[in-house]
Amino acid sequence: MTMSAYFERLDSDRYRPTIHAGGAWNAAEIHFSPLGGLVVHAIDLHRAAQAPDGQQPDGQQPDSKQLGRISFDILGFLAAEDCTIRVETIRPGRTIELVEASVAIAGRTAVLARAWFIDVVDTTSVAGGEPEALPGPDALTRWPMDDTWPGGYIDSLEVRPLRPPVPGRATAWLGTDTRLVAGEIASPHASFITLVDTANGIAVRQPPTSWLYPNLDLTIHLYRQPEGSWVGLDTTVTFGPAGHGLTSSVLHDTSGPVGRAEQILTIRPPR
Repeated sequence: MTMSAYFERLDSDRYRPTIHAGGAWNAAEIHFSPLGGLVVHAIDLHRAAQAPDGQQPDGQQPDSKQLGRISFDILGFLAAEDCTIRVETIRPGRTIELVEASVAIAGRTAVLARAWFIDVVDTTSVAGGEPEALPGPDALTRWPMDDTWPGGYIDSLEVRPLRPPVPGRATAWLGTDTRLVAGEIASPHASFITLVDTANGIAVRQPPTSWLYPNLDLTIHLYRQPEGSWVGLDTTVTFGPAGHGLTSSVLHDTSGPVGRAEQILTIRPPR
């Protein structure tokens, strides 16, 4: 049995979205969440190719540096068409490294991303300050998110809230059996980031039929590398008085918190 996937590889830097990557705002669009994961996957492959001979990532990083931050700028409509991803290391280094990626769809640049990788140092003796861990997903009941949102990506998810979501506030676990790229193994952090952009849809402040509030960006900071197949989102959505909004999430895996995500929103009534 072939496992479903969000994307199929066409060649070294081109990918085709499947029905499972379908957007929630528009049926002819890619949902950004799996596209963000695909960008991280492409960055991982680029860094592995730059590593000395004989070092293979095997779903991990090719050296001792780990992902500390990735920021995505979403430049416009993400048409459900073939994607070309170009990756470049713009600041190499022994202890820190900055990588830049761009996604072209239908002949134009649709997404820009920058990722900082940071050297690993043992700081166990001074670690602290993270929020409390969430109760795990095993005993929770599935929430039908497709009652609120359409699209192939939403259909691919299993969502288990800790309590019923209320306007602007939700805490939930997300999982999926859908592979990121058909026939390929993604790193734990690429698989994790594949689900993070969903945060803007789990804590809706207004029904998407009444107001539009797509995010223009996604910035993820990690102070620990995520593991496992579940993504925990402790999410708050704020609407300001002048058409701006913010979706803020504490990110968890089943071992505890791993970082934060922020998404700036443009709020407007439907046409």
